Amino acid sequence: MFDVLAPGARLGILGGGQLGAMLASAASEIGFKPYIYAPEANSPAFQRTGRFMCEAYENAERLAEFARSVDVVTYEFENVPIDPLAAIETIVPIRPGVRALETAQDRLVEKQFLAAAAVPLAAFESVGSQDELVAAVQTIGFPCVLKTRRFGYDGKGQLILRSPEQLEGAFDQLGGGTCVLESFVPFFAETSLIAARGLDGTISSYEMALNSHESHILKTTELPSGLPAQILDQAKLFANSILSKLDYVGVMGIEFFVSGTPEEPELLVNEIAPRVHNSGHWTQDGALVDQFEQHIRAISGWPLGDGSRHSDVTMLNLIGDDVHNWQVYAANPNFRIHLYGKEEARPGRKMGHVNCLTKPV
Repeated sequence: MFDVLAPGARLGILGGGQLGAMLASAASEIGFKPYIYAPEANSPAFQRTGRFMCEAYENAERLAEFARSVDVVTYEFENVPIDPLAAIETIVPIRPGVRALETAQDRLVEKQFLAAAAVPLAAFESVGSQDELVAAVQTIGFPCVLKTRRFGYDGKGQLILRSPEQLEGAFDQLGGGTCVLESFVPFFAETSLIAARGLDGTISSYEMALNSHESHILKTTELPSGLPAQILDQAKLFANSILSKLDYVGVMGIEFFVSGTPEEPELLVNEIAPRVHNSGHWTQDGALVDQFEQHIRAISGWPLGDGSRHSDVTMLNLIGDDVHNWQVYAANPNFRIHLYGKEEARPGRKMGHVNCLTKPV
């Protein structure tokens, strides 16, 4: 049995970026008191609540003080250091649990977990040296993708290898640490699904979305995806398997490749993100209950909300100087604009997003 948190409970959020900010707003909307812990003094999430602590994650004393001041702890990104988090697990519940972070922070561990969860994914091999890379390519074949095990996002920490000529020195190019070699998936679509699992084990998935990227950064998310119903249903089955096997509590983003052909598509899991997800921002204006409220509901022991989509929607990320066009977006009655409050627009930096709504479902 578990305790359901009542309105007025204190929710601790590790991380002060835009996801933390939107989680804080969602928590406040349904009566909780969000408390942010982040090391950056100008964190956008600090703007959403007067309760925050600006300290390093490695500051064990301050982190423990933070843990004692809240009723549950969650996080907005998957690279929170594991050791400090494990140390406060005896003080306060952490949801999703530390195991989810340990899985998502290491690409090899993640791939091994997904294989054990019996979901389809690209062939992979662990690579610990240049010689092991050469041997792994014999198994995987060309083209293939060499990735660092840690700290890769938005296309960072990876190399596409298409021929034997590219092998020389490839291992050292990624820093010389243990890597993962994956088969290159000839996909025709990239998709993602946002799913939630409550404390009671109930799982609720949103509709799978179609994504497009620019320079490896998510640019748009569209719903409906145009993919056949059996693929959408299959994605939800895979999500159920992943969340259940991980004993997960909260919202998770699951990214997929769709390979094969539009007539005979094949769905492969690419990676998981143990948190609310950029591609789920469409839910703020296109679904009955958005991913941020759903996450707060899940970690608090509340019943999960209805995530049904009520409108066709395209989410557009405002990256870098895109944010300077805010007046154009704000003037369109079908657009809902969400700005993150970041001080400086830099190339590749997510400054906000716009949800473009069209016809109701």
